[in-house]
Amino acid sequence: MKKQPIKNTPSERPPVVAIVGHIDHGKSTLLDYIRTANVVASEAGGITQHLSAYEATHQTAQGPRTITFLDTPGHAAFTAMRSRGLSVADVAVLVVSAEEGVKPQTLEAVKLITEAHIPYIVALTKIDKEAANIDRAKNSLLESGIYLEGMGGEIPYVAVSGKTGAGVPELLDLILLAAELEGLSSDASAPAEGVVIEARIESKRGASATLIVKNGTLISGQYIVAGSAMAPVRIMENFLGKTIREAHAGQPVRIIGFSSLPEVGSTFHAVENKKVAEEEARQTAQELRTATLAAKRAATQTAIAPEAAAAEPVPGEEEPEIVSLPLVIKTDVAGTGEAVVHELEKIPKTPRLEVPVVSRSVGAIGEADVKLAGGGEHPGLVVGFNVKVEPAAAQLAERLGVTIATFDIIYRLAEWLGEELEKRRPRSRLEDTTGTAKILKVFSATKHKIVLGGKVETGLLAQNAEVKIMRRDLELGRGTIESLQSKKIPAKTVEAGSEFGAMVKTDVAVAAGDKIEAFEVVYK
Repeated sequence: MKKQPIKNTPSERPPVVAIVGHIDHGKSTLLDYIRTANVVASEAGGITQHLSAYEATHQTAQGPRTITFLDTPGHAAFTAMRSRGLSVADVAVLVVSAEEGVKPQTLEAVKLITEAHIPYIVALTKIDKEAANIDRAKNSLLESGIYLEGMGGEIPYVAVSGKTGAGVPELLDLILLAAELEGLSSDASAPAEGVVIEARIESKRGASATLIVKNGTLISGQYIVAGSAMAPVRIMENFLGKTIREAHAGQPVRIIGFSSLPEVGSTFHAVENKKVAEEEARQTAQELRTATLAAKRAATQTAIAPEAAAAEPVPGEEEPEIVSLPLVIKTDVAGTGEAVVHELEKIPKTPRLEVPVVSRSVGAIGEADVKLAGGGEHPGLVVGFNVKVEPAAAQLAERLGVTIATFDIIYRLAEWLGEELEKRRPRSRLEDTTGTAKILKVFSATKHKIVLGGKVETGLLAQNAEVKIMRRDLELGRGTIESLQSKKIPAKTVEAGSEFGAMVKTDVAVAAGDKIEAFEVVYK
């Protein structure tokens, strides 16, 4: 039987569907079954860490229909990616594990869906698992204010298995029905326009971006503009990496050869020629520079000193300096840079440690990145996500004292960054009093040493302890206990209530009635 060609009517376009949900609830496994490809195995840690677009075909009574899927990460760090995916989508599928029910990112995903104003379908996944309990999962949705059909609401749902494929045809039918109710359409004769969903720099091919065409037809030979970036449509690939000559509404494509890395989430449109594209990109770049300068001026005018800097100093406390630790972020794609910044914002702040992100870009870690991180008073950090470190950069980092660390799982990067910043935060030097004693008699005194007798009033005195010599509330000077005796026997420590003899190294003229305060230095 001859395979029927895929056709959509001239005014109809395939729906763009975002798959969202909590981490490890089966989003990628479900997509694997739909498009019969194994992406989970190639994703580090088994979690989706990129916003990826795929096309799938579903056989209906009216013939084969195309659906474009957006696979979004479930980890908490990738909120911006999920939000971007939903802003492009026409329909969302909320994946909820039948084993676990509603989880934190489930609720976050519902909030983002609501903000995007698009319809959604609940897919109860992992029904093939022994611990699956569909009724319990449905009740957890109800308790969270997600009202399914037949349970007091209108949200359609279907129980599915990404392993066996059970329920998947019904899910695809529901997606197409939801799209039909939305009345999706496009003008195939119009210049293409759409959204940049991901961007990256490839060592051999330069700046490239993944786009979703939302209207019109993108044709090889045209030019596109995305913010301050432009590109000729010469190398255009579909989601399989195959070169194509045309891209239609609803279709994901990759364009290679941008003049600069387009901003993810920005819109693009096709223009008639190179001259128009360059002029539009130049004008946008100028507007961005003007806006940035204005923002910097406003920030400078409203800047205030940190609250802690104005506080009264604590007696015995030496205020640490304010440390600025430059941070350079390098990622394989632009979207993961957002996730790293998201994780950085969650790390508890200290008023004396500033962590300015001096650069956030894509590609391998090079010498220029190390110079940026090492250009301040304190050597900074370079963190990389799914990128390599050039040998010259590693050598320069060693010379400048810059720390480079690379990761392929976002939460490990976040954990390391938190630990590293905690290690580097400035500490306050505190003097903890460990004991006090009253000087009863001075036996002898030389230029730098004094032999005295006294009684410990609080705490204890210890050999080699640092001490303050006090007269009433005035500190006369400091010294060190070189030796101790208790009951005329050498001692390492003397406790409260006991009399003692001591040799103290000091330049202070000590008198009977003065006091000794032993202390130790701690950093907090």
